[in-house]
Amino acid sequence: MERENYKKIFLLFLFLFISFLLFLNSNLIFLEAQDIFKEISNFLRGNLNYLPVISTSTVTSQTKSDFSLSLLPYLEKEITGVVKKASPAVVSIVVNKYVPIIERYYSNPFEEFEIPPELEPFFKFDFQVPQYRTKGYKKEEISGGTGFIVSSDGLILTNKHVVNDDKAEYVVYLNDGRKFKAKVLLKHPVDDLALIKIDAYNLPTLPLGNSDNLQIGEFVIAIGNALGEFQNTVSFGVISGLKRNIVASDSFGKVQRLEDLIQTDAAINYGNSGGPLINIYGEAIGVNTAIVSGAQNIGFAIPINRAKRMIEEWKTKGKIEIPFLGIKYILVDEKVKEKFNLPYSYGAYVYTEIKNDKAVIPNSPAERAGIKDGDLILEIDGEKITLQNTLATTIRKKKVGDIISLKIWREGKILEIKVTLGRLPENLLFQ
Repeated sequence: MERENYKKIFLLFLFLFISFLLFLNSNLIFLEAQDIFKEISNFLRGNLNYLPVISTSTVTSQTKSDFSLSLLPYLEKEITGVVKKASPAVVSIVVNKYVPIIERYYSNPFEEFEIPPELEPFFKFDFQVPQYRTKGYKKEEISGGTGFIVSSDGLILTNKHVVNDDKAEYVVYLNDGRKFKAKVLLKHPVDDLALIKIDAYNLPTLPLGNSDNLQIGEFVIAIGNALGEFQNTVSFGVISGLKRNIVASDSFGKVQRLEDLIQTDAAINYGNSGGPLINIYGEAIGVNTAIVSGAQNIGFAIPINRAKRMIEEWKTKGKIEIPFLGIKYILVDEKVKEKFNLPYSYGAYVYTEIKNDKAVIPNSPAERAGIKDGDLILEIDGEKITLQNTLATTIRKKKVGDIISLKIWREGKILEIKVTLGRLPENLLFQ
């Protein structure tokens, strides 16, 4: 309510101000004022239906430029205010580990051979080659990342790949300079998310927004420990794309497929992993997780609603349960449609290329519900399955025990099959 009142007062003041300028300068067009209102409306995501529509006149390009520039201070003030409020809740994570101290020395490889005294003048060599050996261990900083505080008692959200080494020690540095050892509470079984905890209280927190209704072009701010060296680095940009699917690898070469991501052109660097992607209201709407190496300003964030579900499930159950259907499939596009002579160019085709293997996993919820090899799953609960909205993404939104409705094409007929989702078996978890 306070936000809406603020927007109405701001827009009313700006309207009166422009009206005063129009009164002084008859050459200023009213359409330009209306365009400016639209810009501000998009910036604040408000509603201008209560403002009068103004007719047009004549305007110069210089006037248009002057009015556009006049908006920049308001945008700048909004951004700096968000950063000032959010930064105390963003933390740097330093990863320490005992690594071997490698010592180099030299030895003669021929010393081990016994040479008869009479042949020593001919075969005795003083030949030294370098050798290496371990001489103890030392604690060393091996990597760094970012996180942000989601509860005042020290609960911190970050990426799984930041804290995935069970033999490492994690130290959290707060924005005020304090540091704490962190305990890894939870690593998501299939998503690049994790929760860690520090022994501290009355900490500033970052509010979590809603990532379900994001739009391309919205302003966003990324804050993180860039390159593991520059704490609380700020970058600004827009949402460049939604529902992106990528295959990412970490510094250790571990590969993971990530789906339904937010793409942004706000600069995300190494070390920013686990940091927040923030909207102009100071709410985290994503967790920065990956960049495209070699490209400029192409970064990705996990939608915050996935993290919210993880946090809620951990608080209520103490663990994460992954909903499980139990099929192997390929997503359908025009090429798959032609290859298998399918009637639709979308959906999930229940199929496996492995000989003597079944696409429907034995004793799975799918098998119990009667799903068969060769079925084409078109929709789940009325939601169409596409390359952008994959079956895995749709199932991930559900819970173990949920009853879902599948729209299936089978041998020329459309069927509706109800399935009760099970729990993903541990032997199928991605680690």
